[in-house]
Amino acid sequence: MTMNATLQLKTVEGRGLLFACRVGDVAFHLDSGPGSIAPSPVQAVLAAIGGCTGMDVISILRKKRQTVTDYALELAAERAEQHPRVLTRVVVTHRLTGRGLSAAAVEEAIRLSDTKYCSVQGMLRPTVEIVSRWEIVEAPAEPAPAA
Repeated sequence: MTMNATLQLKTVEGRGLLFACRVGDVAFHLDSGPGSIAPSPVQAVLAAIGGCTGMDVISILRKKRQTVTDYALELAAERAEQHPRVLTRVVVTHRLTGRGLSAAAVEEAIRLSDTKYCSVQGMLRPTVEIVSRWEIVEAPAEPAPAA
């Protein structure tokens, strides 16, 4: 499958390392250095890992009829000390809140994303150690309707 989107980058005059990016109708910025106002390129890669695996996990859990009421991902990265300072290790922590979430379903959804579906992880895994962790928080029961 070919990706037909074109990514356009251009510097923002007077802002040093700020780049304006456009993919179709969507615009965003990348920045680096002191006073950054947008993610750096490496932070954008981490966000891509989180977004990719997060979309997979939620999609898989919905198919398994699991009700997730809140989902947060935290990514922590280690980088090489020498240039080009590539990512060497990423820890992805999935925090899922829901009612009666099955630990087995959550574990399988994350495993499937990690090993089969997340294309961002698939590109990085040959050179980056990616570790996934997860925790489930039971959502409070909804209050009974007033009489």
